[in-house]
Amino acid sequence: MAFKSICNMHRLCTWALICFSFGLFACSNQKKADRLIVNARIYTVDSVFSIAEAMAIRDGKIVATGTRAQIEKNFRSDTIEDMNGATIIPGLNDAHAHFVQYALGLREANLVGTKSWEDVLNELSVFFSNRPTGWVIGRGWDQNDWPTKAFPNNQALNKLYPDRPALLIRIDGHAALANETALRLAGIAPGDTITGGEFVIKGRTLTGLLIDNAVDRVSRLIPPPTEQEYATALSAAQQNCLAVGLTSITDCGLHHSHIPKLKKLQEQEQLQIRLNVMLSDDPDNYRYAKENGKLKLPGLQVQSFKVYGDGALGSRGACLLHPYHDMPGHTGFLLSRPEHFDSVARWCYENEWQMCTHAIGDSGNRVILNTYARYLPKRNDLRWRIEHAQVVNPYDLVLFRQLRIIPSVQPTHATSDMYWAEERLGSERIKHAYAYQPLLEQNGWMPLGTDFPVEDISPIKTFYSAVVRKDASGWPEKGFLPEYALSREQALRGMTIWAAKGSFEEKVKGSLEKGKWADFIVLDQDIMLVENDKLLNTKVNATYINGKPVFRRK
Repeated sequence: MAFKSICNMHRLCTWALICFSFGLFACSNQKKADRLIVNARIYTVDSVFSIAEAMAIRDGKIVATGTRAQIEKNFRSDTIEDMNGATIIPGLNDAHAHFVQYALGLREANLVGTKSWEDVLNELSVFFSNRPTGWVIGRGWDQNDWPTKAFPNNQALNKLYPDRPALLIRIDGHAALANETALRLAGIAPGDTITGGEFVIKGRTLTGLLIDNAVDRVSRLIPPPTEQEYATALSAAQQNCLAVGLTSITDCGLHHSHIPKLKKLQEQEQLQIRLNVMLSDDPDNYRYAKENGKLKLPGLQVQSFKVYGDGALGSRGACLLHPYHDMPGHTGFLLSRPEHFDSVARWCYENEWQMCTHAIGDSGNRVILNTYARYLPKRNDLRWRIEHAQVVNPYDLVLFRQLRIIPSVQPTHATSDMYWAEERLGSERIKHAYAYQPLLEQNGWMPLGTDFPVEDISPIKTFYSAVVRKDASGWPEKGFLPEYALSREQALRGMTIWAAKGSFEEKVKGSLEKGKWADFIVLDQDIMLVENDKLLNTKVNATYINGKPVFRRK
């Protein structure tokens, strides 16, 4: 009996040793990861739009996606996050915004949503009540939201601020109202003219209204922020962006002096959001680009120019082929002479920089498309862009496809403008406006953005407007030009992988695939499945950049 017991114990020990050794072998085959994300519904936004349950992250990048069982079998980590079935999508990439302008605008009076000129003046009085000196600056008013839709004059502004310069910028940035003190500082007199703009007068008196290029004559006099004010403003803006799920932004039109500031903030890890900066159309910027070349860092890229073709539809500055329906004889205007656009296109082509041009009216779009056509070879991959492309004549659509010109659109423009756009364009021309589906079909992909602070910062509103084409109240019942709506998959691609492709970054971000940066967000509901009328309720629970949480909702 003793002998049998000893044998049995030997067998048990042997089996235990074998099992232990197998366990060690299995563990040794597991790869180390910094973080495992499990039990989630992950829209990878890859080529087949696959859905995963889990992913493994190492050194800020995705090393694998798959089922939970696959990931936990092949990877081990000290940090395992169970998402309890939450929806995860790639970090949202705003393909057209004004991040630095938005940040510095946080120091200005917010006039968005004001319902009358008197409302604007009240907002100014409250905001500047404890700011007794310096410039009075506000942004965001829109006369189309007021009972009287005519542009205001500066008489009341002169009385309110007789000794301080004041500049109130319209929501689209293409018009502003300046008081007499600001006009005097800028040396503007009745009868002055400017290419691509207008100093509006009534009789022989300046009204204070400045259109397009005229705004710059005053705005360039505003003192720049200190280094600390700049850093504080960008930090606050970044937090707002992370809270709505933005991990990447294309900042459309900066002076090169911002580049070292942004680079320094990123090196100090004060700025984590990824930025693709377009330099603005300025001789100083072309000199800088020629001397310094392109910049390609993980968090900061500079390789394109933002050019300004025409004005905005709301201020009747967009350049149209035929007169405005509500202003006979007026067709808007280009912001520069056609030969200027040609010289910029030649420079960009010869120096291999991406050209991205603001064009809203059908004439503005035609001029820029034809300018591009003089330089772009067919089947090129230069990805020159038309920003906005709001009103495009159907005969010009083919140029987008033939020359692979990329339309970069902002869906909330359609739902913001829909209340008055037909008044500007008429019943026939409106049929070819905000035509996102035909634009998308030209090349099979299209970046989407918000254009904040012109529009709201929320990319969820971008998604809703692209797909539903209604306002928050559900108007109009059938949607605004619903035949041009995007599918949910198209909209999500436009805000992620196609936005990344618009800045030549689709190999490193824009989808949750092996080898790409682990930039993703966790949502409180599935935007691919939830009912249309619940989309705007979507909240971002967490935002990750490089696989690390940079925002969590309390």
